[in-house]
Amino acid sequence: MKQSEIIKLSTAELQEKLSETRRTYAELRSAHAISPIQNPLQIRFVRRAVARLATELSKRELQ
Repeated sequence: MKQSEIIKLSTAELQEKLSETRRTYAELRSAHAISPIQNPLQIRFVRRAVARLATELSKRELQ
């Protein structure tokens, strides 16, 4: 998810998207631990999306 898309989301949508993305990340990690997934770079992209969403959410809480 691009930063420009994240900025346009409301705070409620951000929280929902963050929990959904964290769930996806956990599923990818567990699936990769059991047997290697076809595209392991997908784990990196999802982890970075979690970081972007969490950063934007904390930035809004500080304002």
